[in-house]
Amino acid sequence: AWFCEELALPYRRIDTGGAFGMDAAYLAKNPNALIPTIEDGDLILWESNAILRYLAGKYDAAGQFWPQDPVDRALADRWMDWQFAYATAQFDAFVNLIRKAPADRDAQAIARSAERTAKLMAILNRHLSEQPWLSGQRFGIGDVPMGVYAHTWFSLDIDRPTLPNVADWYERLKARPGYVANVMI
Repeated sequence: AWFCEELALPYRRIDTGGAFGMDAAYLAKNPNALIPTIEDGDLILWESNAILRYLAGKYDAAGQFWPQDPVDRALADRWMDWQFAYATAQFDAFVNLIRKAPADRDAQAIARSAERTAKLMAILNRHLSEQPWLSGQRFGIGDVPMGVYAHTWFSLDIDRPTLPNVADWYERLKARPGYVANVMI
């Protein structure tokens, strides 16, 4: 939804999963029982980064968000794929702090997760010392997946090192209306 807003692409958001439930019609579209899933004409597509690449490929003809140059495109794409390692590292902190009751939380798992995410965010911090966006000199598709996780990282009740470049990048993300409306919820 955030990227659709960046593309000025009209869309209809249908909340699914968690408190909203997941019906058989949704499961027929996405057998993984995960979100998101998009429908664009006859295309039904799931997996977040595949969706982002599809939307950019179809609706960003000028290459504003996903560069036409294969080198620039690959440099942005790597952060989209790098985000998978980060998601794995953050999983235990997120599940314990957001999905579990305080009495059921595993403090050691949270601490280990916080330590792993801090190491990965330090990598991000070093990269952002060289350029303002993961996608290069301007915001692009490479910033979207990790931008979502950055909000979670700053929102979780965990110990975080001071990483000024990540903090500055996060402030720039928070200035984007689509980010505020669809990520910071």
